[in-house]
Amino acid sequence: MVSKNTICLWFDGTAQDAARFYAATFPDSAVKAVHHAPGDYPSGKEGAVLTVEFTVMGIPCLGLNGGLAFRHSDAFSFQVATDDQAETDRLWNAIVDNGGQESACGWCKHKWGLSWQITPRALTEAVADPDRAAAKRAFEAMMGMRKIDIAAIEAARRG
Repeated sequence: MVSKNTICLWFDGTAQDAARFYAATFPDSAVKAVHHAPGDYPSGKEGAVLTVEFTVMGIPCLGLNGGLAFRHSDAFSFQVATDDQAETDRLWNAIVDNGGQESACGWCKHKWGLSWQITPRALTEAVADPDRAAAKRAFEAMMGMRKIDIAAIEAARRG
């Protein structure tokens, strides 16, 4: 890999499937290389897919098929800044409708267990509004949502 800093994500034999999903779903994403194990290892056999090099929205990643020893945690997530409701809906639905699950405040989890924050730029701007009362109204509206509804955030911000 060219990058000095690469995110390594642990999978139980599904790194290539996840990488393909990212490449098909997110702009500026691609599967770069698939590497097969040169010998047996604790969670796989010689010739099995060991690692997959890919990018997610330009971020270099490595998927490691390491087995069941570790699971993804909500302590790590990808945050995707969306430009409008259509993009928010498309990405959210791609994750949730492909075996994933909804969570609160714009968070969801894909079927491989990794958390995503699908965050409209309008939300980020609203909660940073210098008018702290407007920011609070937007924040409180967001706290009751699963997928972010930009129109509702903007309405709350206006009061």
